[in-house]
Amino acid sequence: MARIELWNGDICDLEVDAIVSPAATSLWMSTGVAGEIKRAGGDVIEFAAVRQGPARLGDAIATPAGRLAARVVIHAVSLERDRRTSGPAIDAAARSALRCAAELGITSIAFPALGTGIGGFPLDEAARITVAAVRDELTEPSTVEHVVFALRGAAAYEAFAKALTETEPVASRSLLEPRADAGPP
Repeated sequence: MARIELWNGDICDLEVDAIVSPAATSLWMSTGVAGEIKRAGGDVIEFAAVRQGPARLGDAIATPAGRLAARVVIHAVSLERDRRTSGPAIDAAARSALRCAAELGITSIAFPALGTGIGGFPLDEAARITVAAVRDELTEPSTVEHVVFALRGAAAYEAFAKALTETEPVASRSLLEPRADAGPP
């Protein structure tokens, strides 16, 4: 079973094989987490994404990661053209991102809180949907061994921590020990 952890900080700083970027169907990376990824990694990421677009809601496409420590950016299409999202779109995009990662032989991947910024989706609900989708996808054979939920701020961290606890298999719950260094600053 893959290791899942929470990290409070900038997804662009993580040294993982792939980072997930929330994407609209057009695949332009102008604002939010996608804009941060573009600024940190360079325009090459957006150019490579747009050349593959438009994409369908719930799909995922991969591009080079430019100057980022990751080698791949997986664009999870979780936003409509109007930049709004829904539970089913977040679920499908998270699942597609993991399937894309497995197809590329990715072993470590970082996810942001899909749909909760410009998508306007409630944080607690997005956390439950994303964590459940990731846990479910990881029950299938995959190359993914490590998933990091890269979050910004105490509210996001707490929402994902709660979702992880609620979806933890019963046999593993007694093994959960909070790490002193894992909480939000």
